[in-house]
Amino acid sequence: MINVIACIDGTDISTSVSDYAAWASLRLDAPLVLLHVLDKSEYPARTDLSGNIGLGSREALLQELAELDEKRGKVMLERGRHMLDAARQRAIEDGITNPIVHQRHGSLLDSLVAIEQDTRLLVLGKHDEKLGEHVGSRLETLARSLHRPMLVATAEFKTPERIMIAYDGSATAHKVLDMVAGSPLFMGLPCHVVMIGADNKANRGQLEWARHTLEASEFDVATALEEGEVERVLCDYRAAHNIDMLVMGAYGHSVIRRFLLGSTTTSVIRNAQVPVLLLR
Repeated sequence: MINVIACIDGTDISTSVSDYAAWASLRLDAPLVLLHVLDKSEYPARTDLSGNIGLGSREALLQELAELDEKRGKVMLERGRHMLDAARQRAIEDGITNPIVHQRHGSLLDSLVAIEQDTRLLVLGKHDEKLGEHVGSRLETLARSLHRPMLVATAEFKTPERIMIAYDGSATAHKVLDMVAGSPLFMGLPCHVVMIGADNKANRGQLEWARHTLEASEFDVATALEEGEVERVLCDYRAAHNIDMLVMGAYGHSVIRRFLLGSTTTSVIRNAQVPVLLLR
């Protein structure tokens, strides 16, 4: 696990993705890879249309269609190269000495799986129109299929100055705390740990454990135990305390529950006004 991978797709949010990836690359002292995946749906393969074209002009039409497909493919490739060149220049301006650019063909998921072992952090943009509640949206698919930290960037970059960890006392949440405490990504930043639940001895004990774990790594820690609906409480707390990034575990529910009821994780990401770092 060595690289920070930034998924560049040419949309407006790619600029922010590049900036957050550069920020993370510098904090982690890890190489930055700018990745553009030319999806098969964008890059059409040659299609056998011989059965759909009448006699006489068949050969000429097939040849013309093949040439059009080839030209379109070349245009898409060139467009991707231009996007990567622009992202590379921006990363250099952000302080990255030698950003790496990489272009792949196929699906985004397959491409990321192929390089997962060399990925330390994946950075991609939040496209609101693709974050529907249905199971199988791009973001859900990636988060549930990959086992690397994933930073979902918002449209505008802001250097993180305060982070908030959504904490529920589970084994996954403990792992999230340990990962934050042991990583240079947030070193020196104030950290708020927010737990949603009843104000009782057990939950207060969990928060104290979280506080001690982070303070042992020299974090400045604030904790809060709040009651209410998870998404609303987290959003209200974020706004009240000027939080710049939310950190949470990804998809802790059972497979059946995720399928039937959707996911709190996806709902929080969809409505968050700040980047969300998902940890597994």
